[in-house]
Amino acid sequence: MTTTAKGYAALSPTSKLQPFSFERRAPREDDVAISIKYCGVCHSDIHQARDEWGNAAFPMVPGHEIAGVVTAVGANVTKFKAGDHVGVGCFVDSCTTCKTRNVDLEQYMPGLVQTYNSVEADGRTSTQGGYSDSIVVKEGYVLSIPDNLPLDAAAPLLCAGITLYSPLNHWKAGPGKQVAIVGLGGLGHMGVKIAHAMGADVTVLSQTLSKREDGLRLGASHYYATNDASTFEKLAGTFDLIICTVGAAIDWNQYINLLKVDGSMVIVGIPDGAVPPVSAFGLVGARRSLAGSMIGSIKETQEMLDFCGKHDIVSDIEVIRIQDINEAFERVVKSDVRYRFVIDMASLAQ
Repeated sequence: MTTTAKGYAALSPTSKLQPFSFERRAPREDDVAISIKYCGVCHSDIHQARDEWGNAAFPMVPGHEIAGVVTAVGANVTKFKAGDHVGVGCFVDSCTTCKTRNVDLEQYMPGLVQTYNSVEADGRTSTQGGYSDSIVVKEGYVLSIPDNLPLDAAAPLLCAGITLYSPLNHWKAGPGKQVAIVGLGGLGHMGVKIAHAMGADVTVLSQTLSKREDGLRLGASHYYATNDASTFEKLAGTFDLIICTVGAAIDWNQYINLLKVDGSMVIVGIPDGAVPPVSAFGLVGARRSLAGSMIGSIKETQEMLDFCGKHDIVSDIEVIRIQDINEAFERVVKSDVRYRFVIDMASLAQ
């Protein structure tokens, strides 16, 4: 028997989010039913709710930084039981059009089913996200949140955390490595915390010095303003790895020139416009790489959560009521949050 979930949805690209009721499926044999306690607010929620990336389907319940408690499990579930603290990230099924599931690279494979604004493997059922009171997810896509991490501040790890952990892990950030994080926002502040915990020497490159105290508190050893042209002269050839988290169309060439020989610059923030053409000379002159990275697999996301549990890493958050979500959207667009909004789903009952 299905259950009625309550949440907030965008009914069109131009409408504000509003109360919305919809059906969640009854748990199947391999499903986990979750009472959602908190859900982070990602900038991609805004892009999709406003159809800024195209292919949006309405009504849409956003939210893919979900933290909650297991309420029931299907007969074949072995990893979870009622009462467990769990998370759900950016996708709820994968490799649905592949012969086998690629547990290491599933986020890049065909057939990824997003937590919302997507269609399940049956090709018909719309997925709805975490701005709601409950969700039902296949066991293989549910994550265990370490008991020492508070659920509200752990919620953003399910997107912001893994989005930074994955490239830092893949490009081997660690002792002896010079790592720069471009932008100190919801993504960037997680990059500083994680890279510092990995043992790297961390630099923040931000437009101004307004968040310098925060950057140093979070784990950066150095902080530079990119609106100062001398920054790019001082730091030329400095970094092994640069992670760019900003959503603005900045000139990547300036940052590529800050890399050492064999250094890599990895894009995780999606620019909101066309970036200037990338010069081949900045790459070939020092065997540098320009790359991209998108979230992480379920396997890697669990590794990230365990790492954060070991190092007591969570997001810096501002908790809001669901009734304030439209105001929060506007503040995210203005970068007016330090550093992630998290919705307290208990407010749905108000």
